[in-house]
Amino acid sequence: MITVSTLESPARSYHHGDLRSALVAAGLKALETSDVADLSLRQIARDVGVSATAVYRHFPDKQALLDALAEEGIAQLGAAQQAAALAAGADASAFAATGRAYVRFALAHPALFRMTFSRCAVGESIFGETLSARLLQEQASKNAGGDPQATRRLMVQAWSVVHGLAMLMLDGQLPVEDALIDQVIDPGTLFPNRP
Repeated sequence: MITVSTLESPARSYHHGDLRSALVAAGLKALETSDVADLSLRQIARDVGVSATAVYRHFPDKQALLDALAEEGIAQLGAAQQAAALAAGADASAFAATGRAYVRFALAHPALFRMTFSRCAVGESIFGETLSARLLQEQASKNAGGDPQATRRLMVQAWSVVHGLAMLMLDGQLPVEDALIDQVIDPGTLFPNRP
């Protein structure tokens, strides 16, 4: 006699589709509560409801998964900055809005933010050809009057301010306060010589 179990198997979050995207989504979710060092491909597989072997078809090792998570992190950062720039409108206001969005993204996703910016080699920009990089370039160029040297200086200056502020807040060196973010990343103080 053949018996068939009527018990339902545990719910699985992955059902026929884009497994790579499901694994990245599970990795992002895990980073909300875990440190990067605690991420495991086997746990991500369990979270998605697939075998560890299935994970290895998309990510041969943990480093490959971390690279994919970093790419997604920089994409999400760019989307947040773009939305902030569009809502702000004017040039200097849009530039400051992208900076404030950068800091707020870091505070909302600390493990993802730290991991994303730790994935690049010394002297290499994690930004590359991303939306976030294009926004920084465009806004700096507008605010530097199109001068290439002034644009580069302003890009480095702006990134240093927002990244530094984000890290100081994440490390508990400064209080996490919206008013402080707005005060530090203010077009009037960042661009005092503008009309």
